Amino acid sequence: MSIQTIFGNELYNWININTDKADNLEDIYATYDIDEEVIAYSLDRNERAHFEYDQKSDTFVVVFNVPDQRKIDNHYETIPMVYIIKGKQLLTITNKNNQYIVKKMNKYLKENEDVTILQFLFSSLYLVMDSFFPYVEEMDIDRKIINDKLKIKTTKKNLLSLSDLETGIVYFLSASKQNAALLEQMKTHVIFRTLNEVEKEQFEDALIEARQLVEMTELSSQILQQLSGTYNNILNNNLNDTMKILTALSILLTVPTIITGFFGMNMPLPLEHNAFGWIVAIFISVLLWFGLSFILRKLMR
Repeated sequence: MSIQTIFGNELYNWININTDKADNLEDIYATYDIDEEVIAYSLDRNERAHFEYDQKSDTFVVVFNVPDQRKIDNHYETIPMVYIIKGKQLLTITNKNNQYIVKKMNKYLKENEDVTILQFLFSSLYLVMDSFFPYVEEMDIDRKIINDKLKIKTTKKNLLSLSDLETGIVYFLSASKQNAALLEQMKTHVIFRTLNEVEKEQFEDALIEARQLVEMTELSSQILQQLSGTYNNILNNNLNDTMKILTALSILLTVPTIITGFFGMNMPLPLEHNAFGWIVAIFISVLLWFGLSFILRKLMR
C-alpha cells in the first residue's frame, strides 16, 4: 500500500510504500521506477547505511539505520529504512517495524508544510537519530538495575541480562556510527554544494545529532564492557578463593588418613598393645591437623 502526501506549497509529494500492506509490490515498484537493488536494501535487515546519487536520472537514495521497536532475544536491534528522491518526489519504503518513523514524519509535515524536499529528508534523518535516544536511556536504566542486583548476588540470570544489554548497545553503536559516517560522506558530496542555507542548517542539525548519538552509545558501551570485565574478575577471584579452600581442606583431610593408615599396618607398631593407643593416635591426628591448619592459614593470607 502506498500513501501520497503533498507538501511544500504543493511543489513536492511524499509517497510512503508499506511493504507489509501492499499486495502487488512489483507493480508499485514499476510504477515509481524503483530499482531492484534498492528493493533489496529495504528487505535486507543487515544492510549497511549508505547513500547513492545517480546524476543522469537525478535519483538520490539513502539507506539509513532505524531502531527496531521489538526486542529480539532480549535485546534491541536496528533495521534499514530507504529514502528515495526523484526530482520533486520523495519515496520511503517501510514495514511494520519502522512504520513509527512515518508517523513522526507526518507530524513534522503538519507543523512545517512549506519545507523543501531536502529539508524534509534531513529533518526525517534527524527524527530517526532522535528516536535512538529513548532506547539508549532505557538500556542505561536497565544497566543500573542489573548492576544493583549483581552487587547483591552474582547470578547467572543477571549476568545473561547484562550480556543482552551489551549485545543491544553494540547494535546501536554500529548503527549510529554508520549513520554518522553516511552524513559525513554526504557533506563532502557534490549535492551538498547545491543546498540552500536552510537546508544546510537542517543537515548540520542531523549531523550534530548523529555525533551526539555516537558519543552516547560509545559511553554506554564502555560502561557495560567495564561492568562485564569487573564481574568477570570477581567470578575469577571467587573461583580462586574456592579452589584455595578446597585445596586446604583436602590437605587437612589427609592428616587423619596418614595417621590411621600408619597405625593400621599389619606389622609391629608402637602402642600396639596399649589399651589407650587409639586415643593417642587421635590426639596425634588432632595435634597435626591444628598445626597444619595454622600454617595454611598463614600462607593463604
